Amino acid sequence: MTHVEIRLLLGAALLGALSPLQASTITEIQPLLLQALQHGSARAVLEGPGAEYIRKTFSTTRPIEVQVNRLHPLPQPGCHRLEVSTRQQDVLVNGTKSDQNLVWQVSVCEDGSLLGKGKAEP
Repeated sequence: MTHVEIRLLLGAALLGALSPLQASTITEIQPLLLQALQHGSARAVLEGPGAEYIRKTFSTTRPIEVQVNRLHPLPQPGCHRLEVSTRQQDVLVNGTKSDQNLVWQVSVCEDGSLLGKGKAEP
């Protein structure tokens, strides 16, 4: 499995929609995005079926750590650009275990909508 495939799997798991949770563990990314919008940053561990699938796929029992940081406001009221970082240790790639990191950005508004999904892009 390539690094691109790993990143796609992690991104797909993080974008799944389940019920909100404001604790040190999450089952989806949106509550963490909203927390980072309000407080500047947020951190949690991804749990649930998506995380379990990723752990099995990459032969690791290590947690998937997620950090979200607010970068800057956007022209739309209540909207900001956020940076999402995920990290998992001991991921099996091409027969070798190594730590994997994925960093991506997303534009989110206070109502929870993503720019490009019901709101005009900047």
